[in-house]
Amino acid sequence: MMIDIFTGAIRSGTSVLYASLGELIAQRAGVINLGTEGSMLAGALGAFAATVYTGNPWLGILIGGLCGAAMSSIHAFLVIARNANQLASGLTVMFFGIGVTAFFGRDLVSKQINGFEPLAIPGLSKIPILGPIFFNHDILTYLSFILVPLIWLLLFKTRWGVILRATGEKEEVVFAYGVNPKLIRYLAVLAGGFLAGIGGAQLSTAFTHTWVENMAQGRGIIAVALVIFASWLPYRAMLGAYLFGGAQALQLVVQQSGVHISPFLLFMTPYVLTLVAMYIVERKQRSRMPEGLSKVFTGAS
Repeated sequence: MMIDIFTGAIRSGTSVLYASLGELIAQRAGVINLGTEGSMLAGALGAFAATVYTGNPWLGILIGGLCGAAMSSIHAFLVIARNANQLASGLTVMFFGIGVTAFFGRDLVSKQINGFEPLAIPGLSKIPILGPIFFNHDILTYLSFILVPLIWLLLFKTRWGVILRATGEKEEVVFAYGVNPKLIRYLAVLAGGFLAGIGGAQLSTAFTHTWVENMAQGRGIIAVALVIFASWLPYRAMLGAYLFGGAQALQLVVQQSGVHISPFLLFMTPYVLTLVAMYIVERKQRSRMPEGLSKVFTGAS
């Protein structure tokens, strides 16, 4: 039972992990994007549609990432070029994403695809306990294992990472250094949208192999919250994503075990646990919020 929960945590949490890592990059540059949900839905639909019509799930993943980036570009333009309120813009993009994907995806609901299947890694998948949990997943899940340390290295061990983080802290310093902070923020938001699109693509082409209206079910919003839970650190974002995924896996295990609990209560469980985890973290340690993000919530100019 516990192996099933831990395995399910990774499978259910991978799409959220991609979105969280993307949002982490954007927030490190000083932009919070509540439209991540819209980018995930655009990625899920784009990847599924491309796989349906071409039969190539890898092309679907690329299209999904580009659709996610396209959705986030709306937010980037409104916030960076037009100085719109970040929270209002993000919510608008989120609802736009929900509506536009429902409209264009209405004819794909009954379609079937040959997407990414779990791929057992020879040898490693046979390791007791750890093998089934970590080494019997789809290829996008394995790539997410690699992506976490790569993003950490990018943010904290490269010149580009220093500039990105400085943009989220003191954009005037970056400008004085000779780099355009608006360009850095554009790139960060687009990268965040691309990864959120990949997360949505993983959801439709690897996790469910289906397209359903509003199939993200709040995962994009959870991804934004998990970045705060993670104190803007990639490895902690991974932990948060798997915590959410584990709660989803737990509800499925409880349902299958025949325990009589309201399905509505079970559906609430992952979101409630995420809120509780965020509360505990905020109570136990000080936030590492990039200084640029404080202006979003305080209204400072």
